[in-house]
Amino acid sequence: MSSVKKRTRVGNYEIGKTLGEGSFAKVKFARNLVTGEPVAIKIIDRDRILKHKMVEQMKREISTMKLIKHPNVLNLYEVMASKTKIYIVLEYVDGGELFDQIAKHGRLQEDEARRYFQQLINAVDYCHSRGVYHRDLKPENLLLDSYGVLKVSDFGLSQQVENGMLHTACGTPNYVAPEVLTLQKYNGAASDIWSCGVILFVLMAGYLPFDEANLMGLYRKIEKADYRCPPWFSSGAKKLLARILDPNPNTRITIPEILGNEWFKKGYKPPHFEQDGDVNLDDVDAVFNESKEHLVTEKKEKPESMNAFELISRSQSFSLENMFEKQKGLVKRETSFASKCPANEIMSKIEEAAKPMGFNVHKRNYKMKLQGDKTGRKGHLAVATEVFEVAPSLHMVELRKTGGDTLEFHNFYKNFSSGLKDIVWTTESNTDDNRRKG
Repeated sequence: MSSVKKRTRVGNYEIGKTLGEGSFAKVKFARNLVTGEPVAIKIIDRDRILKHKMVEQMKREISTMKLIKHPNVLNLYEVMASKTKIYIVLEYVDGGELFDQIAKHGRLQEDEARRYFQQLINAVDYCHSRGVYHRDLKPENLLLDSYGVLKVSDFGLSQQVENGMLHTACGTPNYVAPEVLTLQKYNGAASDIWSCGVILFVLMAGYLPFDEANLMGLYRKIEKADYRCPPWFSSGAKKLLARILDPNPNTRITIPEILGNEWFKKGYKPPHFEQDGDVNLDDVDAVFNESKEHLVTEKKEKPESMNAFELISRSQSFSLENMFEKQKGLVKRETSFASKCPANEIMSKIEEAAKPMGFNVHKRNYKMKLQGDKTGRKGHLAVATEVFEVAPSLHMVELRKTGGDTLEFHNFYKNFSSGLKDIVWTTESNTDDNRRKG
């Protein structure tokens, strides 16, 4: 790496790693430098939005999220803009997508699926009460926080209407209601309820109720509500799904009826939160106009230098003992070591050590993802590594578990570290300690 890594600051936020990337936006981890609170910032290229004539859609998405303040909906804190970018500051949730839970662990138990479904219905009910219809509800758009609380995200396809009647066909085919496929006017509330029913089925079954390789075949199944419940579904769940996955939107169950359903009410906890007053959308308009008054700038800031003590402390974390929290008896999810070797040599050594252990290696610049090919207790072990230059002839290498079991990460590192001894920089005191232990 040619220079010390600099931090990017926008307004009161220090921008960190990329959390996700789409066609028009990147989502980055960030931290509020005033409060210390972690956030997610959606960064959108202003020119691309203008080029594709998506200004109104973006304004709608941002305005919608500002209107919705609910414990089961991803919160939008503020909106900023520079000359080239739009920054949407969102609540940061670190539990991943609900879809990941199914992909890693298979179907959920009925009580757990019901709990998530209850939170989903709470969120959708509140959105509908504000005249907002999501139109793209699916497990990938349902996030979880560290406490397992569900958060509905991605209002890119949502639309606010006066009478609940929508015109545009959109959404993900497997989750779309049959009336949406006919390209006629449809009731936004009824179509969202259908999608909620498909999600409930997926949570309990581990697979889709409507799934065909041929798109026309898929549409025919959806239009006829042609699905079969697996034998482990309870009779109460089957009856509720039959009312939700009703191809006729006029006779389909409504949210008030779902809230009164006996299967749904089991263990139900109504949401408790403070209702906000009027929501000011002036900042949303300011973001999309030509005014330079409210523009923010991106600043590249050099990070604070490590002193010798901090650097030696970090280099000693190569020792396996330091992967344990001594008081708590827990294994850490990350570790690091220092090296005086060139960055390219470090990357090559990591790859050489990982491949014989059954890891697929994906490299990008000075970052590397190691993906295990064996399924462990919590899915495939995945490790992210990154090389930082802390001085012209000294690098810091960080290894972080991004998937799988923490104890398995510890066992992996125990074997992995033996292949890296040639590149690790060890202080004299560290070497003396190791000799005494030997």
